[in-house]
Amino acid sequence: MSLGIVLPAAGTSSRFGAQRSKLVQMLCGKPVIAHTLAAFLARSDVHQVVIAASDDSDVAQEQHPAWRDLLHDPRVRRVPGGATRAHSVLEALRALDQDIEWVAVHDAARPLISRGLIDCTLALARQHGAAVPALPVALTIKRAAGPLPARVECTVPRQQLWAMQTPQIARRSDLLGAFVRCPIPLEEVTDDVQLIELAGGQVWLTPGDERNLKITTQLDMVVARSLMEESR
Repeated sequence: MSLGIVLPAAGTSSRFGAQRSKLVQMLCGKPVIAHTLAAFLARSDVHQVVIAASDDSDVAQEQHPAWRDLLHDPRVRRVPGGATRAHSVLEALRALDQDIEWVAVHDAARPLISRGLIDCTLALARQHGAAVPALPVALTIKRAAGPLPARVECTVPRQQLWAMQTPQIARRSDLLGAFVRCPIPLEEVTDDVQLIELAGGQVWLTPGDERNLKITTQLDMVVARSLMEESR
C-alpha cells in the first residue's frame, strides 16, 4: 500500500498575529511545520509528501537546519499554493506520483499528530473509502444571522455534531475525481472530504485526539509547547 501526504501550507496566518507565518514559528527548538513533516517522514509507508507553499512564502524561505534537513528527504517536494486551501490541495494532489493509492491531507499547523491516530484513520479509510478523525462538539451552538449583535434563531442539538481534525484520508483517485465533479466553487469548500460527500461518496469518522490541536492563535502555541514538553 502506498501513502502520499499533502500538507497545505499557503495560508496567511492572519489570526496568529505575527509578522511571519505560524508554520515557521519556533516550537521546542524547531519550526512548527518541521514537527509536522517529521511525523510523516518517520513512517515507512509514506512514499511521498507534497507541500503546497508559494515561492515567496515564509515556509519556502525558512532556513532553520532542522527544516532544511527534512527537505533533503527524496520523498519531499514542494508545489506552489493556490488561492484557497482547496486549490492548494488540488495542486498537491496532481503532483503526487500516479502509483500512490491513498492520500492523507493534513493541516501543516497540527504538529502533534501521533502515529496511532494516523494508523486508526488509515485503517478506517481502507475499510470504507474515506475517513477523518473527529471530536465531539462540547460547546452549545446557537444559530443566528451575524454579524453580532444578532438575535438567536435556535439552539442546534450537538449530540450529532463533530469537529473535524486531520489527517483526512481517502483514495487519491476518489479525491481527484471529486474535485473534477465539485458542484460548488472551490473557495466554498471548507473541508477536504466534503468533496467526496458532494460527489455522493461515504466518509467515516474515527475518534480524534485532543492533543492533535491546530495552531491558529498565540494561545494555541502556548498549549502546543506545553503538551510537547510534557511528552518528552
